[in-house]
Amino acid sequence: MKLLALRLMGPMLAAACSLGASQAFAETKPVSDSHPFHQCASCHSLDTSANAFGPTLIGVYGRSAGTVPRFAYSEAVQKSGIVWNEDNLRKWISGNDAFIPGTRMRHVAITDKAKQDELIDFLKALK
Repeated sequence: MKLLALRLMGPMLAAACSLGASQAFAETKPVSDSHPFHQCASCHSLDTSANAFGPTLIGVYGRSAGTVPRFAYSEAVQKSGIVWNEDNLRKWISGNDAFIPGTRMRHVAITDKAKQDELIDFLKALK
């Protein structure tokens, strides 16, 4: 009986670990080119140790704007005093020039609420 239990433990443990890993991956990795994050990915890193043309977006939800180390933000963003919550992310995504005049970031606004929701949920999961 103990031998049978030991034989079953290995595959069960491996399955449990891979399920957890694939769930975490699915929650933070866009699944297709049609995902709204796809247009962000050309400038923003999903690596905590590196910025790209734009700052890393890992941990963006709940962070104060303009605070990622080693990134040269515009004065407008640095002095905005905002925290990236759902409301502020939605305003930024739908038109950052109107939300923080003087920002250097340029992007095509996402005006579709469902796409905004999808992107905001994705950004919330990046920890």
